[in-house]
Amino acid sequence: MTTTDTPPLARKQASVLALACLILFIDGYDLFTLGTIGPSLIQERSWGATPATLGVLGSVTALGMPLGSVLAGWAADAWGRRTPMAVAVTWISASMLAAALAPDLTLLGAARFGTGIGIGALAPLVSAFVTDTAPANRRTLHLAIALGAIGVGGTASALLGRALLPNTHFRTLFLLGTLAVVLVPVIWRVVPSTPLRRPGTAERQRISHLLTGRNRRGTVLLWTATFMSMALLYSTTAWLPTVLMKNGYNLSSSLEFLIAFTIGASAGGLVAAVIADRGHLKTITLGTFLLAAVALLVLSTNQPRPLLLAISALAGLGSLGCQSLVIACMSTFYPPQLRGTALGFGLGVGRIGAIVGPGYLSIATTLNASPRAGFIAFMVPAVLGAATIALLPRTLTPPPE
Repeated sequence: MTTTDTPPLARKQASVLALACLILFIDGYDLFTLGTIGPSLIQERSWGATPATLGVLGSVTALGMPLGSVLAGWAADAWGRRTPMAVAVTWISASMLAAALAPDLTLLGAARFGTGIGIGALAPLVSAFVTDTAPANRRTLHLAIALGAIGVGGTASALLGRALLPNTHFRTLFLLGTLAVVLVPVIWRVVPSTPLRRPGTAERQRISHLLTGRNRRGTVLLWTATFMSMALLYSTTAWLPTVLMKNGYNLSSSLEFLIAFTIGASAGGLVAAVIADRGHLKTITLGTFLLAAVALLVLSTNQPRPLLLAISALAGLGSLGCQSLVIACMSTFYPPQLRGTALGFGLGVGRIGAIVGPGYLSIATTLNASPRAGFIAFMVPAVLGAATIALLPRTLTPPPE
């Protein structure tokens, strides 16, 4: 029996993965709650909200994410994973409480900006924590499972909204988000506090390591790939039903394609992660970007409905799967003492892609009246992401154990 097979270590890895899933479940719940309560907020006449208001609130939330990612990644390497993670969960709980108590749209916007900071902070913190403890031959799979909890949290938000609204005030959905704080004692017990960097390493020097020597080229490429993956993901999830309707599908059909898209992303992402862990991380990451491009192109053509549903599932695998795989590439490329900072800055840049992506699709479909314009626009970040991954080193050097 090898050391990695000992029951205590296996139990520790299982507890880490379970905690990571719970934290990112909360991340997803908080992210999607704004969309869930949107119709109820608009119907609440005293608030004076409009559909445009929801867009502004969404943008304000997104603006906080890069700041949270960068600060959390830096803090994770400086102080260890435990304290920043506990602070981020406490912060996001407080922000959801502020949203629940907000008396007007201005203060609700401020609360959502705070929520965005917390959402942005949790992804690099949890990704670094999972990578630190996962078995070397299961890192990508563990990351895929943990990051998949974001979508589960979003689904839970939608289901709760369907069950509670409009008979219950929309504030209740925000209030439920404050329950995240109960995880803080668990974090304090499970997550190690010791920083992974060497004592005495200057913070400015450590950040500069991302852009010097061996890391420079890889960092620029990984930041670009992260930007493209999030631009692709957020543009497709925001615009796919609308683009499909522009191509002649009714709303019911468009939502069916979106369901197939999310199912393909969840199930296919786990399969892709297993293959990536067998020494094919770069190849599989490149393949998911290309798969997204080809699948989105096929969706713009007239094909039998069952085939198009299957292609939509493949588009989901490519669009969402590439995000977790790019995060796995970053986690593998950098040593443990630099991993949190690298993930924080990389995901911070990626969050800018999340902000830009939906706007880019809006402009592309407005300037070009062709029904296929939206699909061609979807393909651009997918192709650019594939080209970027292709330029990475053939073998991503794993961090020292």
